[in-house]
Amino acid sequence: MLAAFSAEGCSAPRFWGNAPGDEYGRHLHDYHKVLFCLQGSIVFHTDDGDVELSAGDRLDLEPGTPHAATVGPSGCRCVEASR
Repeated sequence: MLAAFSAEGCSAPRFWGNAPGDEYGRHLHDYHKVLFCLQGSIVFHTDDGDVELSAGDRLDLEPGTPHAATVGPSGCRCVEASR
């Protein structure tokens, strides 16, 4: 997965994690976000519906895509970069 970031010309990856049930309010980014879930789970809420990620799953969010997120019952650990 780290090789994928490099091959796609992404920024340096950033690792982060959250406790069970943590929430991110609705927001957007001015860059293409590439995210991999490493442990646990997290649900991203988009205008096109919910996207649930668990370990090994990838999410790409285009610039300007409104989204929110809710961390799953076991928490989560993720890595992300921008393109």
